[in-house]
Amino acid sequence: MRGNDVADTGSDADVVIAGAGPTGLMLACELRLAGVDVVVLERLAGRTGESRAGGMHSRTLEVLDQRGILDRFLAAGELQPVGHFSGLYVDFDEFESRHPYPLMILQSAIERLLEERAAELGVRVRRSSEVSGLRQDAAGVTVELRTAEAEPVTLRARYLVGCDGGRSTVRKLAGIGFPGTEATMTALIGDVELPDLPEDYIWVRRCAGGDFSAIAFEPGWYRVITSEYDHVADRDDPPTFEQLRDSLVRLAGTDYGMHSPRWVSRFNDAARQADRYRQGRVLLAGDAAHIHFPAGGQGLNMGVQDAVNLGWKLASVVRGQAPQSLLDSYHAERHPVAERVLHNTRAQSALARPGAQTDALREVFGSLMVFDDVNRYLRGLLTALDIRYPLDGGHLLAGRRVPDADLKTPDGTTRVHALLHAGRPVLLDLLGSAEVAAAAAGWSERVDLVEARSEDEHWPVPAVGEIPAPTALLIRPDGHVAWAAAGGAPDIPALRSALTTWCGPALRG
Repeated sequence: MRGNDVADTGSDADVVIAGAGPTGLMLACELRLAGVDVVVLERLAGRTGESRAGGMHSRTLEVLDQRGILDRFLAAGELQPVGHFSGLYVDFDEFESRHPYPLMILQSAIERLLEERAAELGVRVRRSSEVSGLRQDAAGVTVELRTAEAEPVTLRARYLVGCDGGRSTVRKLAGIGFPGTEATMTALIGDVELPDLPEDYIWVRRCAGGDFSAIAFEPGWYRVITSEYDHVADRDDPPTFEQLRDSLVRLAGTDYGMHSPRWVSRFNDAARQADRYRQGRVLLAGDAAHIHFPAGGQGLNMGVQDAVNLGWKLASVVRGQAPQSLLDSYHAERHPVAERVLHNTRAQSALARPGAQTDALREVFGSLMVFDDVNRYLRGLLTALDIRYPLDGGHLLAGRRVPDADLKTPDGTTRVHALLHAGRPVLLDLLGSAEVAAAAAGWSERVDLVEARSEDEHWPVPAVGEIPAPTALLIRPDGHVAWAAAGGAPDIPALRSALTTWCGPALRG
């Protein structure tokens, strides 16, 4: 069966995704946008409504804008003018993005909106279905499921993607290593009523044994987080409201009248990363590929961006447009990104430890953050706006995310990001070059050729500054530039090489 005809039980699909969190749902949307049959498996019977992660950074907002769905997320959240690095404020710069500020939005709302988007695109989400086994062969993967049914259930797919969290069953069954560093602390988190919190409370306070914070979501309702160091709880021991209350009393000397918990969970500063993101026809994304201390709110964002990097590549391979080797670029590009996040969150965990020495370090570190270069560097770490993939393009933009410049086309005005709503590669010709159009003829069924004029003489590039507007760009579906030209005659052989690398062999000519 194909497309929307994929059946709920025992049917074949091009891709099976394990996990209906933000990463799995975003990946499913990307695949369906490209016309790929996809089934999402979720072990839970329904969405829990637990708030979990609490925000989205600039690059994720840009990704949603590139697909034309950002407005629904903005309507469900609230933009914040500042972020933080281990509790030290980081200022954001409007120069770097059309969406410079973090969006405070709960993971439960993100999942609801992505599930609605998936339903619009025809994604099937099969709940109460957990991966229990897998077998790979040359043609695909047989996925064994644990369900409420008495008889064993299997699905046959060409590829399986594990988006099933830090304890990923898919990762373990595929034999993919997960090296890293062990936890050194325990944090408890809960959404509670907190009627006695003082009006002059500052959102995070350091104490002798750790720190605690309270973030307001609605009048009287707060997210409370306590962090205590040099003690690691058994991860199989279910966290309780009483443990959260006791931890807050130890740190603050009071529970501020805490009551009516909506949700309680636990995390720590263990940091691990899959040693490879692909094992044959099995791939990993999101927390299944990397876990870390959730400082600066980077985890969910990185997972969504994993999905957007992988989705168009996997779709191209499934549809026979590109060779399987294209999938190797997923690990090559995203593994270093997660490695950097693990590195900076380890640093944030160290900066959060209690003690006079760390207090002094925080004071020195905070004094450095007033310098623009330092603030810009930390801002790049948190937002992922400064990521540059290792692409051969001979231009400052090659490998970077494309700035959302204003454009004028024969049909009127538009923006660069609006050209990516269909999730297809875009060859943007800003000079009306006959050479560029002729070079792209062999990829006309896969690449959208757009002639336009730039409204901006200079384009902003984080970590570089303003650059002269390019004359032509090959933009991948994930919004990263694969090839660019600026001034003089465009390098047509380099353009053809980039088209072949990222879009597969030409169909003709």
